[in-house]
Amino acid sequence: MSFLVSPSNKQVKTNDRWHSAAQQLAETAGVGFNGTEPWDIQVQNPCFYRRLFQEGLIGLGESYMEGWWECERLDLLFTRLVEAHLGEKMPKQLPILISLIWARIVNRQSRQRAWIVGEEHYDLGNDLFEVMLDSRMQYSCAYWQEANSLEEAQASKLDLICLSWPSNPE
Repeated sequence: MSFLVSPSNKQVKTNDRWHSAAQQLAETAGVGFNGTEPWDIQVQNPCFYRRLFQEGLIGLGESYMEGWWECERLDLLFTRLVEAHLGEKMPKQLPILISLIWARIVNRQSRQRAWIVGEEHYDLGNDLFEVMLDSRMQYSCAYWQEANSLEEAQASKLDLICLSWPSNPE
């Protein structure tokens, strides 16, 4: 085990194999962990390293949103990562490779599952949309300048579209 110093100045344990594999790959892009460069990743949760390998880009994004890591300049970080083609590189340590293969086998995120999740979350039927949309079920902006209701605002938008349409198309 090695230790990281967290923002609260507490030492936290990190698993050497995940941390060293991540560090090895990040160094090829000129990125460090808890370094001083604005593009360096400031790790707040030592579980970040394992999650990064097991969940890939989704794990990277979700761990950022959950506060597991920070970066002063995300634009510079991602420029370096993309230019170094890190998504195409694999760690060289056998235990990490075995763990990655296992994580991919048991990972429930797949194209087929994406359709299932999409249907469960977004195929809600018309009940919800009838409550929040106008009678034409328009799911777009409206023009409110002289409107007093959603129905009027959507009608105004359609009028504007018709008025701006070329009257003599060529």
